[in-house]
Amino acid sequence: MEPGVEELMPRLLPVDDCDLAEDFDPTVPPRTPQEYLKRVQIEAARCPDVVVAQIDPKKLRKKQTVNIAISGCQPAPEGYSPTLKWQQQQVANFSTVRQSLNKHRSHWRSQHLDSNVTMPKSEDEEGWKKFCLGERIYSEIDALSDNENLGIDYIKVGFPPLLSIVSRMNQGRWLYALLACLEKPLLPEAHSLIRQLARRCSEVRVLEENKNEEQISALNLIICLVSRYFDQRDLADEPS
Repeated sequence: MEPGVEELMPRLLPVDDCDLAEDFDPTVPPRTPQEYLKRVQIEAARCPDVVVAQIDPKKLRKKQTVNIAISGCQPAPEGYSPTLKWQQQQVANFSTVRQSLNKHRSHWRSQHLDSNVTMPKSEDEEGWKKFCLGERIYSEIDALSDNENLGIDYIKVGFPPLLSIVSRMNQGRWLYALLACLEKPLLPEAHSLIRQLARRCSEVRVLEENKNEEQISALNLIICLVSRYFDQRDLADEPS
């Protein structure tokens, strides 16, 4: 190995020339530590300064990465594509909502909770049920649900936010609220999910048989926010 190369690649430990027997043969396995170190020195000296790999391109062609083209949103039905002005106005309104939300969030984060308020941990499902419904109502619901022969009298204990209830509500408002709380920059998972959401909205929009203007407008709004506020421009509707 050239001296200049040794300066760039300093030895880990200094090794002086070893005193070896006259019959030292570097081709046979070393018998002593000195012979081992000498053999390493000889092998290092034989290494070329630059090594070029001989690659067979034919072998690589069979293992090329496959690029899968993911389509954008389906275009809006004829006559229902939102105008650019409408989309810009929705983005401005949405930005105002987010600013107001962040202002309130910052305010309440700086406030101290009462001493009797203990927030459950995020993974504590039972704890959140008690926290939101209260100990008494939670206990009544839990006791009634254990008995399959008795129905739960929700008129007395109230309606908890079950999925069966929430799914019948205006989902567009839920999605709008969730997007308003979504923090930027987006996490990879959130990035993927909102793109799926926009694509799904475009599919539902195409399949809308009655072409309900209010329904299509809500779908246009979700697609608009994902594409133009969250910078997924390839999913944006072309202005009418």
